[in-house]
Amino acid sequence: MQLQQQVSQCSDREQIQSVQRESSFPGLLVNFDRAEAVRVDGELYSRLCIKTPLVTCGVNLEGFVQEYAEPFLQPGDILIITEKIVAITQGRAMPVEKIRPSLLARFLSRFVTRTSYGIGLAMPETMECALRECGRIRILFAAGIGAVGRLLGKRGWFYQIAGIQASGIDGPCDCTIPPYNRWVVLSPKNASEVAVRIRDSLQVEGVEVAVIDFNDIGGEIIGWSDDRMDLLLLKKILADNPLGQGNDQTPIGIVRIV
Repeated sequence: MQLQQQVSQCSDREQIQSVQRESSFPGLLVNFDRAEAVRVDGELYSRLCIKTPLVTCGVNLEGFVQEYAEPFLQPGDILIITEKIVAITQGRAMPVEKIRPSLLARFLSRFVTRTSYGIGLAMPETMECALRECGRIRILFAAGIGAVGRLLGKRGWFYQIAGIQASGIDGPCDCTIPPYNRWVVLSPKNASEVAVRIRDSLQVEGVEVAVIDFNDIGGEIIGWSDDRMDLLLLKKILADNPLGQGNDQTPIGIVRIV
């Protein structure tokens, strides 16, 4: 199968050129058809996006956040950062052409269901990354459990066993900003430690940081700067993926109670 055929295609929403509008806070944006604010558990929260240059390997993430996000922060804000830019700055991204999948990866990838929001492990190169990240035994066990789940009409068992290091792998996708539309990005390492470092580097007091992995059907908080943060509440606030998924180029944002 040619690489072009394997690359995840964009959904109808993602094929539309990103349309961003100014929020009620100068300099901060709202993506496409997302609402600026949502009401959750009786409180109103703004979800504010920050447009940035393309992030590349070797960028100092703390300095990047200080330059592009800190001028907009207020005490009480939660700074949200996509897992993809954390992984990229850690050097955990590579061109798909440089990955040489094993026979096992080619075999297992055939049984992964492709979805509209990403190719996941449904191509040999991303499955090979999962085997390297998680180990063959764990992936084989997860594949067996996943097969049982499918027989019972249950989905998601594979990723529950394989873990976040597998579920967090992002494959190439036409709607992603080049060059990452032809790259594989792994799940970041030590996301909570990264969140703590970023928080501690800020001059604005009272700000917490979350590393998030969301797409247009939901997501997870994979790193946080304080164990007292209400992660379930934050997931509800971010349920519609306000930072976007295509070429929005808004990898960081702010959650602010209104």
